[in-house]
Amino acid sequence: MFQIRTDLALEARELYQEEKQQEIPGVAVEQEEFQDITVTRVEILDEDGAKVMGKSQGKYITLECVALRRPDADLKDEVSKILAIELRKLTNIKENLKVLVVGLGNSEVTPDALGPKVISKLFVTRHLFKLYNKNSDEELAELSAIAPGVMGTTGIETGEIIKGIVNNTRPDLVVAVDALASRRMER
Repeated sequence: MFQIRTDLALEARELYQEEKQQEIPGVAVEQEEFQDITVTRVEILDEDGAKVMGKSQGKYITLECVALRRPDADLKDEVSKILAIELRKLTNIKENLKVLVVGLGNSEVTPDALGPKVISKLFVTRHLFKLYNKNSDEELAELSAIAPGVMGTTGIETGEIIKGIVNNTRPDLVVAVDALASRRMER
């Protein structure tokens, strides 16, 4: 039998519901609609939910915006703001926050290049904090970024690279950006 492959907790839940016609025990779901944006929060609360979903306990958030394909700077700003709100809910944001953004994927393969492309658009500041011997700034967070490539081109497991960077730079927060497999083109 053909098995549908998805990386999204949202879709794992949908597949279960389609097959069993019921909610998954140990999984809570909340959806919020904005003008062109849908935010779905899936929380796997216990081991039973984790087993059924095939994912670890935790919070999984999906932002969907089909209209992002249009060249609309205002809409992109709105999606960015909603993403920032969702990230704040997941973290204990504090002053003097040190963030590492990891762009996962292969920059040479278009469907897998999201992570490295995001990294290329960031305004990294860690070096400025170090250069001016600053611990804080009223307007900027200490931001570092890396696109470590894939094991097929580096020969090193990506997790090993990230672990080494985290051990040396000691960020408060690591944000990983990656392209995920979905069962729907609009996602």
